[in-house]
Amino acid sequence: MKKIILFVLLATFTFASSTFSDPQPTFEKPRRVVFQLFDSDVSKVNHNLSSIYNILKEYPSETLKIVVVTYGNGMRALRKDYDKATLNRITSLMEYDVEFIGCRNTMETMKWNEDEFIDDVSYVQAGIVELIERKVAGYVGIIAY
Repeated sequence: MKKIILFVLLATFTFASSTFSDPQPTFEKPRRVVFQLFDSDVSKVNHNLSSIYNILKEYPSETLKIVVVTYGNGMRALRKDYDKATLNRITSLMEYDVEFIGCRNTMETMKWNEDEFIDDVSYVQAGIVELIERKVAGYVGIIAY
């Protein structure tokens, strides 16, 4: 399945009409994008995930780094009891090195623990601070909804 998706992505990239601004993204200097996810509405979460898929179609994977910082209600989207189809999309994106980062402050407020979340989520104490620091470090900030 992963090979089929990779083939589709490569085929799409081959025929893509996007032109990249200078400096061109490279392995050494990839485009860096940070999504902020602070809402758990399924349609909004899926809109963000679709936006990520669209970005992945345009850039060769070795020239792109995508991070999704979740905090507040957005943390619900990473819980094991969230919408199964959406969780499948999230874990699929993780296979393509999209990093999902959760907020421990939200977890503490809601009395949640890591066992309630899907595997391979990274955690920081304050999601909003992580978002700020990623932007300061040169990541392009995206709110897709």
